[in-house]
Amino acid sequence: QVQLVESGGGLVQPGGSLRLSCAASGSIFKTDVMGWYRQAPGKQRELAAAITSGGTTNYADSVKGRFTISRDNAKNTVYLQMISLKPEDTAVYYCNVRRSFILNTKDYWGQGTQVTVSS
Repeated sequence: QVQLVESGGGLVQPGGSLRLSCAASGSIFKTDVMGWYRQAPGKQRELAAAITSGGTTNYADSVKGRFTISRDNAKNTVYLQMISLKPEDTAVYYCNVRRSFILNTKDYWGQGTQVTVSS
């Protein structure tokens, strides 16, 4: 079983920066992909960024060049550095671990952390 605890959300002005952290307890496999999803009010949850244990990253087009995801495999922790934040980045951000099996995948989720970008 994997448990995820996020931290680092808050209120920031447009153009500001925030760094989210997510610490995973339990076993994290080398094949697990760790990532950050976000869900704005009235919208579906969407991928913001993801990273493999080898460092391969994937970003939503809307955050490319502004968000950087990183991962500390020794600490089972994933980070999301966000700069040049915009009001449309306002959302609940969820940490995710996606574990792949032969026939399916399993997702583990954190409780979410609120990010509000507003003047």
